[in-house]
Amino acid sequence: MMRAPDLPGLAVLRYRAADYEVVRPGRFVLCAVSGVEIPLSELAYWSAARQEAYRSAIEATKALLPQV
Repeated sequence: MMRAPDLPGLAVLRYRAADYEVVRPGRFVLCAVSGVEIPLSELAYWSAARQEAYRSAIEATKALLPQV
């Protein structure tokens, strides 16, 4: 697992298929594609296999597409 940057309020989560476990409490996580802060109350898209969070379905799809 990659070490999370030290940002005040940044949560560290362990993503599972249908939910996630809070490893370090915080207010938000970072989108793996855009780097935008995602409040935990709005987090709806992630990959358990990649252990990444995504801001929306658009970013989640971009993460899965091959880079050209």
